[in-house]
Amino acid sequence: MVTDSTLQCFKAYDIRGKLGDELNPDVAYRIGHAYAKHLKAKKVVVGGDIRHTSEPLKLALAQGLMNAGAEVVDIGMVGTEEIYFASFYLDVDGGIEVTASHNPMDYNGMKLIGRGALPISGDSGLNDIRELAEHTQSPFTSSQPAASNSANMSEASATENNVFSGTDNAHKYSQLSILEPYVQHLMTYIDSNNFTPLKLVVNAGNGAAGHVIDAIEAQFKSANVPVEFIKVHHKADGDFPNGIPNPLLPENRAATADAVIANKADMGIAWDGDFDRCFLFDENGRFIEGYYIVGLLAEAFLLKSPGEKIIHDPRLTWNTIDQVEAAGGKPIQSKTGHAFIKERMRLENAVYGGEMSAHHYFRDFAYCDSGMIPWLLVAELISVAGKPLSELVNERMAKYPCSGEINYRVADVSAVLDKILKHFAVESPVIDRTDGISLEFEQWRFNLRSSNTEPLLRLNVETRADEVLMKAKVAEIEQIIQS
Repeated sequence: MVTDSTLQCFKAYDIRGKLGDELNPDVAYRIGHAYAKHLKAKKVVVGGDIRHTSEPLKLALAQGLMNAGAEVVDIGMVGTEEIYFASFYLDVDGGIEVTASHNPMDYNGMKLIGRGALPISGDSGLNDIRELAEHTQSPFTSSQPAASNSANMSEASATENNVFSGTDNAHKYSQLSILEPYVQHLMTYIDSNNFTPLKLVVNAGNGAAGHVIDAIEAQFKSANVPVEFIKVHHKADGDFPNGIPNPLLPENRAATADAVIANKADMGIAWDGDFDRCFLFDENGRFIEGYYIVGLLAEAFLLKSPGEKIIHDPRLTWNTIDQVEAAGGKPIQSKTGHAFIKERMRLENAVYGGEMSAHHYFRDFAYCDSGMIPWLLVAELISVAGKPLSELVNERMAKYPCSGEINYRVADVSAVLDKILKHFAVESPVIDRTDGISLEFEQWRFNLRSSNTEPLLRLNVETRADEVLMKAKVAEIEQIIQS
């Protein structure tokens, strides 16, 4: 067995790699073994998304965990937040979800957490696990062929040398469903009595979300909650016959938008593959930028708990700050990224944190992000307000129009940022360096930052009720970047 000293699948926040050389049962085993050793874990929960390669990778991962002395609880085909929930509900030492989320078919990955669903990222243990994994041997071959489906990475290949039966490890592996307590927990965020009749389009994208929607639907029926679900691309299918579920891409939104219009629904909801993000459409089938949902959710929490702290990222801020302060809350800015948001939420004991990228975090969910809690809260808010979603966001969108995130590939990020700062220095803006650079002027502001996960420069611009100015400033900054 020759170990790989590079392990390119380790990223800033998680593990993601191309199937074959970058990620295979050999690598999965070594990650599991290293994880258990680093955490000195006695019991770990594991799960995987619907991709065909997730099951064999999960089993190899489990074998590594067990051989390092940990007991494994396998909760099956689940979304990432079910691993979050299981980790604190079962009070185990940590959890690992095997998922590639919205990455291409020939990729897979893992998301790692510690006890209490604490995130494990580059500066909180992930690099240590990587170093251990680089020097770990496994019973699997490291020469797996590249794979885009189960034909090249079968369950048999992952368990060829397994220790699930006939050895001392047999008692260390168990399977358990946590769906019922998880859904019951979701219901604690809403009051079923507040709901008026609603028709909701739900698009699981053939990913992992469908089984949770079915369980919520059953829960609603038993409680006589008048919500009708119209299901689109509902069946979990690792072949993704309708494309990789990533509603952030405009070309992936038509199925949800069209179903909303055709069925005269009150709202549309679409998820990515592991449903840690949800994306909302109003009753007209219009996609709502995640930025405006942050303000809505903050308002929903502050209506129930005035005075609470709300965490937001620095990319787009004015609308969130305005809504939070108007509702009697305290807005607090954090660096972008789930590890930073979760850490700041714990520090501040914040009830909710939101990013414009459609990641939403909740104190009562161990400060983790959820793709199910947001739409439940918005559906309740629509009922309580007696207004359609479009009406709830139109005023906010007009008051603070934004560009949405625009990505650029540049050779030298630092040089571009310096150039931008020099260009606008004559206007004496307020400068914030929480994440990249944020420059604030009287009528507009922007944030420009390098991606934590990709070789990109990301731009966000917003103004005070001036869409023409917003577009003009995007063009001005873009010209500087591209020059």
